[in-house]
Order: sequence, then C-alpha cells, then structure tokens
Amino acid sequence: MTAEQILDLKIRPFHPGDLSTLLPLNNAAVPAVNELSAEELLDLVNSALICLVAEVDGTPSGLLLCLGDGANYDSRNYIWLSERLSNFAYTDRIFVDEKLRGHKAGEALYNELFRQLAGSGRCFVCEVNERPPNPGSLRFHERLGFSEIGKADHGDKAVIFMKRDAEPAA
Repeated sequence: MTAEQILDLKIRPFHPGDLSTLLPLNNAAVPAVNELSAEELLDLVNSALICLVAEVDGTPSGLLLCLGDGANYDSRNYIWLSERLSNFAYTDRIFVDEKLRGHKAGEALYNELFRQLAGSGRCFVCEVNERPPNPGSLRFHERLGFSEIGKADHGDKAVIFMKRDAEPAA
C-alpha cells in the first residue's frame, strides 16, 4: 500500500454490501476481536449506535462498530461496563485490513466517531485483551486518550477496560 493510495481513505457508514468484504477481515483479526458469522455481524450492525467503514479505493478495508448504553447485548465485557457506567459509546470492535495497519485508518475511524458524537455527553469505552496480550491495541487506545478504568479475568481471556471522556460540542 503506497502513500498515494492512503490519500483515498474515506470513512463512511456501513452499507449492507460491505458484509462480504468485512466479515473475512473481522475473522482474520481474531483474537483481537471474536469470530462472527455473517448473521452475527449483521445483528451487531443493526444494533449499533454507529457503524463506520474505512474505505480505500472503493473497497471496505476496516470497521468500527459502536454500541450505546442500554443495548440488548449479551457480552460479558459490555455487561461489565453497563454495570458501572451510563451514557457511553462502546467500541465492540475495530479492525482494519492488515495492509492498512500503520496508515492511521483506525485513528481515522475513531476521529469520525468522536466527531459524530461530539456534544452528546457520551464517554467512549472499550476493552483491550490483556490475555492474550494485545500491546499494540493498548498503545493505540492510549494514544487516542483512553485510560484504564478496570480489568476482568474471564478465565479464557483477560481484558483491560478503557475510557475516554465525552467529546465537547464542536
């Protein structure tokens, strides 16, 4: 991927036709995100507060899926956050094509999320795997202003919960 190609990066809402390209990218990102079927990914998209796609040269190349508080989502990480916080935007998953990594596509996805929710009063929350370790994601989220608010050990996985304060109105 050249610098010129990165200039064609666009962030846009999810379209139903994106599924066939994004599902394999999601599943290639395991264990940073959990593997999903097409139906499971569509269910998440339909429940999302915001679902953003990074597109390069017309091809969906990354995704940020964010759920709001009060969602009906049976995820132990989401439940942990729901028991402790309100008025939040939870990043359930963010991934980009391996060829895009290091080109700030993830940062562009988050910046659009922050822009769209500016002035809403919603804080931003996520979790990062501690076991298996994901130090790159931890550094990435810290660079974007997230800080640790707790940890959970689920036996098979351990996670670090992170929060970034609400974005003021533009």
